Amino acid sequence: MQIDKLRGKSLDQLFEAILSLENIEECYRFFDDLCTVNEIQSLAQRLEVARMLREGFTYHKIETETGASTATISRVKRCLNYGNDAYTMALDRIQNENEDVEVEK
Repeated sequence: MQIDKLRGKSLDQLFEAILSLENIEECYRFFDDLCTVNEIQSLAQRLEVARMLREGFTYHKIETETGASTATISRVKRCLNYGNDAYTMALDRIQNENEDVEVEK
């Protein structure tokens, strides 16, 4: 894991702060204070690229729909194929939560 090189008190504090957030509104407020708009958009874009890659979209379609560069798409694909399975974990959880909400309606 590349992040192991960064592991320490400061990064633990950041992750603990993120885990303490209770809802979407708190996330918006926290990340608005923590990051620039471009940084937030880049993170969101990578997650959307991962979702689209998992669903079999072509690089061209992903590039057109998200504005992501082919380098970004390749990096996300490499993480999906050889990373820590974190994109898959997060996307599966989001999908399951969304399905649960649909069932409740």
